[in-house]
Amino acid sequence: MAQKLDLLKESPSQTAGPYVHIGCTPNFSGISGVYPEDLGSALVNDKTKGERITVRGQVFDGTGTPLKDALIEIWQADATGLYPSRNETRGKADPNFTGWGRSPGDMETGEFVFETVKPGRVPFADGRAQAPHITFWVVARGINVGLHTRMYFEDEADANAEDPLLARIEHQVRVPTLIAQKTGTGEYRFDIRLQGEGETIFFDI
Repeated sequence: MAQKLDLLKESPSQTAGPYVHIGCTPNFSGISGVYPEDLGSALVNDKTKGERITVRGQVFDGTGTPLKDALIEIWQADATGLYPSRNETRGKADPNFTGWGRSPGDMETGEFVFETVKPGRVPFADGRAQAPHITFWVVARGINVGLHTRMYFEDEADANAEDPLLARIEHQVRVPTLIAQKTGTGEYRFDIRLQGEGETIFFDI
C-alpha cells in the first residue's frame, strides 16, 4: 500500500543561535574541559611560512547594527597557494598552517579577528589564476542557511582585475563589497553587510 505523500514532512528550518557558540566554541562560552582550545582558534604557529596578517571585521544587519552573536569561519590556501587538504594534488601544503579558522566575535562589539597568512593564488576550474582570497562562512540567529562570501585584498589590484570569479559578477559596482581595506602593516578590515546599502555579495555554493 502506497503511503500518503504528507506522511513524512520536512522539519522546519532552524537558525544557528544562540546554541551554536556552545557547540562550536565551548571555551569561549565558558565551558571548559571539552577541548584544550576551541577548534579553529589558531591557524598559524611560530613555524608557519608566509606574510602574517590580521583580518578584523563585523557583520552588520540591514539597519547597520552589528550582530553580536555571529559565528565566522574561514577557509584559505597557504602562502604558496596550496590547500592543507588530502585532496590537494598540486604539491604539499605548509604543515604548520591549518587553512581553516573560526571566530565567534566579541559579544559586545561583534568584531571577529583572524590571525593568519596572506594566501597565494590558486587556479580556477579552467586553470586561470584566481586572486588571493579568503572564503568566509557566516551563521547567526536569523540566518537559516550559512552564508558564503569571499574576501579579496585591496593591495592586490592587478590580481583582482584578472580574477575569473570577480569578472563573472554581473553588477561590477558591487565588487568593492568583497575587497578588504588595508588599515596598516599586515592589517585588513573586512565588514560583512547582510542587507541594505553596501550589501555584501554572497555565493550559492
